[in-house]
Amino acid sequence: MSGARRLALALLWLVALLILATLVAPRLQLSGDLRKFMPSPQTPAQKLLIDELGEGPGSRLLLIGLTGPDAQTLAAQSQSLRDRLASLPSFKLVANGAALGPEAIPSHLRPYRYLLSSTLDTQALDADYLRAQLDERLQDLGSPAAAMIEPLLSADPTLETLKLAEAWQPANAPQRLHGVWFDKAGREALLAIETHAAGFDPKGQQAAFDSIQAAFADVRGDTATRMSLTGPGAFSVEIGNRTAREASLIGTLDSLVFVLLLWVAYRSWKAPLLGGLPLASAGLAGLGAVALAFDGVHGITVAFGFTLIGVVQDYPIHLFSHQRAGVSPWASARALWPTLTTGVVSTCIAYLTFLVSGVDGLQQLAVFTVVGLATAALATRFLLPALIDPAPRDAADSVWLGRCWERLARWPRLRGGAVLVIALIAAAIAAFAPGSFWQNDLGRLTPVPPAALARDAQLRNELGAPDVRYVLVVQQPDVESALQASERLLPELQRLRDDGAIAGYDLAARYLPSAATQKTRQSHLPDRDALRAVLDQAMSGGPFQSGAFDEFVADVERAKQAPALRPGDLAGTPLAASVEGLLLQRSGHVTALVALSGVHDPAAVATAAARNGAQLLDLKQASESLVAQYRQRVLWALALAAVLLTAAVWVALRSPRRVLRVLAPMALSTLLILALLRAVGVELNLFHLVSLILAAGLGLDYALFFDHAGDDRSEQLRTLHAVIVCSLTTLLVFALLAASSIPVLRAIGSTVALGVVCNFVLALLIVRAPASEAGDGA
Repeated sequence: MSGARRLALALLWLVALLILATLVAPRLQLSGDLRKFMPSPQTPAQKLLIDELGEGPGSRLLLIGLTGPDAQTLAAQSQSLRDRLASLPSFKLVANGAALGPEAIPSHLRPYRYLLSSTLDTQALDADYLRAQLDERLQDLGSPAAAMIEPLLSADPTLETLKLAEAWQPANAPQRLHGVWFDKAGREALLAIETHAAGFDPKGQQAAFDSIQAAFADVRGDTATRMSLTGPGAFSVEIGNRTAREASLIGTLDSLVFVLLLWVAYRSWKAPLLGGLPLASAGLAGLGAVALAFDGVHGITVAFGFTLIGVVQDYPIHLFSHQRAGVSPWASARALWPTLTTGVVSTCIAYLTFLVSGVDGLQQLAVFTVVGLATAALATRFLLPALIDPAPRDAADSVWLGRCWERLARWPRLRGGAVLVIALIAAAIAAFAPGSFWQNDLGRLTPVPPAALARDAQLRNELGAPDVRYVLVVQQPDVESALQASERLLPELQRLRDDGAIAGYDLAARYLPSAATQKTRQSHLPDRDALRAVLDQAMSGGPFQSGAFDEFVADVERAKQAPALRPGDLAGTPLAASVEGLLLQRSGHVTALVALSGVHDPAAVATAAARNGAQLLDLKQASESLVAQYRQRVLWALALAAVLLTAAVWVALRSPRRVLRVLAPMALSTLLILALLRAVGVELNLFHLVSLILAAGLGLDYALFFDHAGDDRSEQLRTLHAVIVCSLTTLLVFALLAASSIPVLRAIGSTVALGVVCNFVLALLIVRAPASEAGDGA
């Protein structure tokens, strides 16, 4: 085939890839929801953890600290920032401690104020009470508060609206200076923000983050004010941006390494370009398959999936290295196909086991990897030979490679006894190394700097934010039952607070009493005529004229006749965010949460909760049990993969001796990797386990090709050339990942980099033909 025709076919392949990319892109809905990489929750705590992780108010909370100028300037900037952000659609709630006015209760809800307030639980609307309230209003009208009181007076002479607004301030709020929240030292203004977007909605959180930064830039002006912004959403934005930067840098360096190594190895500028076509085909095919099979593609699937299918770069390398004069590329591809197929099928089997894991993210990873590997292998076998120069250099003619092989041929071979001893030593080190074997703490996987986490903890403490570990739950079949059960907890919660077991609490019933409570309070409201009579008696001899409080009478009458207020009636009001976050309505049940702050005695809280039909959940313990459950599923998948992989190799080789020889480097490398990681104090997590599969696939690939070379010296040299190029490209790629600041990428990189070294050395020591059998021909 002429060079012009080969170039035309390469361009045609590239055009096909561009068309495929155009078709895949519209279907590619990236997701950042970590729940897709979690197993199905089983316990109530696990179910709540999964709900809260993605949709709960805790995942939507952003904390802001303003420092720099004097307190009065900071207070003014805090208020300006609050006003700007509260008007934006990205935010449900923006709180800075500013005293809530009548606007806290929208006009259509104001007649309900006596049903929401606890006043009528202990006090009747009689003449004595109303007379005392009117006397206080006269004093208020002569005070600096007159401007705020006067507009309310005719409809609300008892100022129930302001009492409610004050009662709805956060239960454990910080001090107020100049009308807004400040830290204990009085040097930092504080704000708490709840976004509409969930914490792991990257686009929504990025939009909220950008809005806050823009608003702060306007508010700051030319002052020296500094802003700290923390919380799950802020961290997810920071992590996403840093991951993108590192991925871009690593991807660029990987590409340069791939191009440089292939150019040096094959002395041709065409090799890197042609070698990249199967890899690009694999990536696009994998993405397309996941986009078709699932509702959305998780970002981890894309990032990890491209790392996993990086092994496909080995396929064209093997084809390039086994080219020789007098043999067409098609013949070389046919000769390599049985060995290549065995490696591909075995690796695919390992990942197919994730389809039975019951975890959506792992299933996506399995589809992406299997489709990608199969596509790359088929492209290498049936498309790439048409583009290769039919008169290549033969790697077996390399003088330096021949000398290298002669030295390697003198290395002692590892026999069964030596392999068993090394395996036992490695297993012992892995099992008995100091420290925990498994890493169960999800927080340890976060790439958020410790200083940022400490700053977040400081702001949470200053703001009296709810405890992120403990929460009380009351589960009932409907909203009304949940609110009534919550109300029964109130005396117990107050006792726990008085005893110092907790510092504070918050619950939905604080904002929205049950319908039963509202109806009881309705019964305490006088009818129109009775109210007018006691009001006239209270006004007797005073300065207020008859009819001055007609609006008040009308409001009380509407409240007495109104249906009980329900959560749906709060939509669009400031109360909605608070109630929605503490009253979780799910299919078939309702969960009322009691957010706790400053939990000092969990045992006392758990006992008190149990007495009242509630349950104290430890979300840290729930996350650890979920991780352990997840790991158990992955380990079962790995065990199944090992059995199926062994069966695949047996079918291909049909010789017990060859099967053992091919599998031994992979199995021993796995033990050595575990031993090395544990020896340096690494606690193993899910990403180490998944990376072990990739490392095992590489080891199987190296061993199969050394076995394929047999005792033919020329084939041994070509195989050595291919494996050296493969292992160097893979090693450099994963060494870069091992240097990442992202814990997940670091775990993947370090595991696979160790695997490359161990598998390369062990394949030479165990699988290569003995020196005495090596000859100049077969």
